[in-house]
Amino acid sequence: MKKFKLITISLIIMVGIIFIVGCSSKSKIESAIDDYNKSWQSQDFEKMYTMLSEKSQKNISKEDFVQTYTDIYTRIKAKNIKISKSDQELEEGKDAYLNVSMDTVGGKLDSSKIKIDMIKEGKGYKVNWDYGLILPDLKKEDKVGIDTDSYKGKRGSIYDRNGNLIAGEGQLKQVQLDLKKFKDGSESNKISDMANILDISPSYIEKKINSNTNPDHAVDIVSLLESDNEKIERLLQIPGVQIITTKNARVYNGGEAIGSLIGYTGNINQEQLKNNKNKGYNENSKIGIGGIEEVYEDKLRAEDGGCVYILTPDGKKEVLVEKKAKNGEDIKLSIDLDLQKKVYEEMKDEKGASVATNPKTGEVLAMVSSPSFDPNSYMTYITKSEKAKWEADNNAQLQRRFKTAYSPGSTMKLVTATIGLEDKKIDPYEAVDIKGKTWDEYDVTRVTDPGKPVNLKDATIYSDNIYFAKAALNIGGKDFVNGAKKFGIGEDIKFGYPIEKSQISNSGNLDNKSLLAATGYGQGEVLTTPLNMTMIYSSLGNDGKIMMPKLDITKSSEPKVYKQAIQAEYIDILKDCFSDVINDPKGTGNSAKIEGINIAGKTGTAELKKDKDDTNANENGWFACVDTDEGKLSISMIIENVKGRGGSEIPTVKVKNIME
Repeated sequence: MKKFKLITISLIIMVGIIFIVGCSSKSKIESAIDDYNKSWQSQDFEKMYTMLSEKSQKNISKEDFVQTYTDIYTRIKAKNIKISKSDQELEEGKDAYLNVSMDTVGGKLDSSKIKIDMIKEGKGYKVNWDYGLILPDLKKEDKVGIDTDSYKGKRGSIYDRNGNLIAGEGQLKQVQLDLKKFKDGSESNKISDMANILDISPSYIEKKINSNTNPDHAVDIVSLLESDNEKIERLLQIPGVQIITTKNARVYNGGEAIGSLIGYTGNINQEQLKNNKNKGYNENSKIGIGGIEEVYEDKLRAEDGGCVYILTPDGKKEVLVEKKAKNGEDIKLSIDLDLQKKVYEEMKDEKGASVATNPKTGEVLAMVSSPSFDPNSYMTYITKSEKAKWEADNNAQLQRRFKTAYSPGSTMKLVTATIGLEDKKIDPYEAVDIKGKTWDEYDVTRVTDPGKPVNLKDATIYSDNIYFAKAALNIGGKDFVNGAKKFGIGEDIKFGYPIEKSQISNSGNLDNKSLLAATGYGQGEVLTTPLNMTMIYSSLGNDGKIMMPKLDITKSSEPKVYKQAIQAEYIDILKDCFSDVINDPKGTGNSAKIEGINIAGKTGTAELKKDKDDTNANENGWFACVDTDEGKLSISMIIENVKGRGGSEIPTVKVKNIME
């Protein structure tokens, strides 16, 4: 009996020892694999090499091991490597498999079939390494290749309402020098001639030539548009200059007229790369910069694909991972490119902005900011003249003034008149007796004293600030604020392009009587954008309704009413008043009169005084109007710094030229 007990105890001890040894063995294998995986994930190839078996280290040197991993992973742009053990039991002598994933130029590579062979050496376990631990199924004699050229995504194009291409794929011409022909002893004169034709500095060309180390290679100087025929013809007359057609590039139609609105594309910078993490961008990506290109980046952008493959010695190609290219979406804008050009042509020598819409649909037909730039300059090169002009003007071409909220001046009087009529605080036929040109109590001055009492039509024609200041005070601050909201003032206007919010005052109320009086004729703290002002006057051409503005018409949709700004019973009264601003010879907008077209509108001169004693402050000039016959066009224009050179007459004449 005692003997049996001893045998039983011995067996238990032996089993326990075996179990402990087995567990210990299993633990050591797991630990060795974990250590190797951690180094692999962090791409610490030198440390990985120390974990290889003696046999493996005899088959590949440390230098070759590190270099092989580095070359392949750099080529395929391997990152975010994640490795985990498969679920099978780890035992000595049995195959173990790893789940390996990594991001590559061909997308995410996922594999659960990478075998790792662990062998016991001394007191621990080492990796019996082979090339399959770099990439699945890779062998020593194989080569790893990538293909990105066949996987380029195409950025979406931008079209105007009539299908005219504004931005899209085109070809550029590359100006090159064949140095063997160019260097003939007269290259100094040739460089000077080229610099004059291209409007660049001679030193720029010289630097390009001097940086070339291979005389057999042509030297790239600048890119040109295919339409730059005159420059191309003149350049080709210079011996040694050659022009070749380069690969497709982003090109723009419309020149400076569309620059501020459309923007351009450029190389992504580190900040943009950080802000757009996990969106598929890389250090070689292009991204929209400013304008529509930036606002609609998520729609327009293309995603390049790629492929990682193994090439065997017999030429067989095995694709490991492949990511298809994704083209961007095309966008159709409501913009009329011809009208956009026409508006810019009128404004190009001024600082200001203009927005035109269709009153019946709300579609934005033109959005112009001046000065502007030609987006193609960023695709080709910036001339010396352009650079000097931009620097002298503090890069004013980048300001996109149509986004800005300005003091509206007397264009605000349509809002005041409407609120007063609807609140029964203005009787359109009542003649108000106003003495003199100033109202000292509220420091209000009117341009003209007609020498008689004035009714609503008279006050509108003469742009009588005192009449509208009194009207605002009669309306009251709270009702004025609420009435202005019916025109979108003080509200966010969302239409597919970010613009500043119009405001009735800094605080949002008009509790101060002096501020209320000033707001009645468009001074004070009230601010409106050119879009908002165009929408306000569009109501006169659409039965008092303001339509929801629309810029992206890629997908057709029914026009929507944004606000019923003017009640039906007052439409004819207001149309009559604001038409006579143009039709009456004494009207402030008479210079906009066009035979055969009925226009209702208003001029505005916004004083930019810091206080009432500021006599040196500049002024901005406004004109806003709508054709009331067909209601096809409503437009506003603001020109900055018009004091002493014509005031609101400047935008008034320009708008007339556009509407003719």
